[in-house]
Amino acid sequence: MPMEEQKYFKQAISNFTYEAACGGAIRHLADLGYSVRKIMEQLSFPVPYERVQKTVWEHFLEKGVLLLEEPGKGKVREEAAYVKEYNQYGRASFRRVIIGEKDAGVIHFKERHFDVTRDGDFRGYFIRKCKENEMDGYVSLDFGKKDTNEMSIKEILPVLDACQRDYMEGLFGEKKESVYHRINTLMRDIVIQLYENGKYHGICYFIKTEEMIIL
Repeated sequence: MPMEEQKYFKQAISNFTYEAACGGAIRHLADLGYSVRKIMEQLSFPVPYERVQKTVWEHFLEKGVLLLEEPGKGKVREEAAYVKEYNQYGRASFRRVIIGEKDAGVIHFKERHFDVTRDGDFRGYFIRKCKENEMDGYVSLDFGKKDTNEMSIKEILPVLDACQRDYMEGLFGEKKESVYHRINTLMRDIVIQLYENGKYHGICYFIKTEEMIIL
């Protein structure tokens, strides 16, 4: 077998072993809100930290938990699943299949700036907005990009609690790109904690009310 084919074959075997042993478990635990470190503690199969991190990152991109482009652009997003199949010899393999496409639709956000005099304290205001929108929204995150003055991930970690630190460090690490994270309870509390400590400057996109709140 040529060297290139051997390399490809070994990689295919490695991917199959990884997927069969823990790929599904990693994605399931990520959906439950586990950090990368916590996920690793739950696995019976030893997996490098970077590979778990990569699996979670790609899973969140596929599910729309993370966006690489600004929300409301109307881009069609694929929804994928992993299907276990058997060949004629009974050998199992996993195949990524597209189960549907979701068109987010174009949203013309109404832009406004948070004003403590008008809106009251940030914590109460942000919680109200999240409830009003039934947690349907995104927050922008820019950490340490060379062309901006945003802070690195390491600079924000000290003001977060242990659970929040684990999540942010495991998901973002040393990434230097703009992303948008779906608002869930954990991310809502992280934004509040960062803003109250002067560590968050970004944009919150609320889908239901079509508002873009600049902080």
